[in-house]
Amino acid sequence: MRTTGTILLLAVGAGVLLTAMITTNSYLATWSSPLLASWFAHGSGALVAWVLLMLRFRTTRVFQAAPEASKPPKWSYLGGIPGAFTVLLAAIAVNSPLQLAGTLALMMTGQIIFGLLADLRGWFGVIKCRFSALDLLSVALILCGSALLIIHR
Repeated sequence: MRTTGTILLLAVGAGVLLTAMITTNSYLATWSSPLLASWFAHGSGALVAWVLLMLRFRTTRVFQAAPEASKPPKWSYLGGIPGAFTVLLAAIAVNSPLQLAGTLALMMTGQIIFGLLADLRGWFGVIKCRFSALDLLSVALILCGSALLIIHR
């Protein structure tokens, strides 16, 4: 089981990687187009994933049969489409007057609000739960921070 410190470290690492990816992708988009930059980001990610899988399967000689698992719902296969649009739109938005900080702030705000709505309505098979005061406070703070970044850029 993962500890809270490990989860926090993984979250910070994911944030750093996201910022580095969007910065590199937007720089590439200034020299080409946002669509080509998006293809480059996804192509290089697919190549790295393929190499890691090949290294993993090379070191594992004996394959164990996986236990019988239920099939995932059909909508779960659409996960890459919003990610591709995020990369494409981030490359467009970062090169606009909004810049990197405003783009990331708006993306985080949208993800948090959508996650809260999905929890409230029970979308995608998640357990329905109500908003807590802490949820509303976090959304309010993120919205205020986003507004400060966008207004005082």
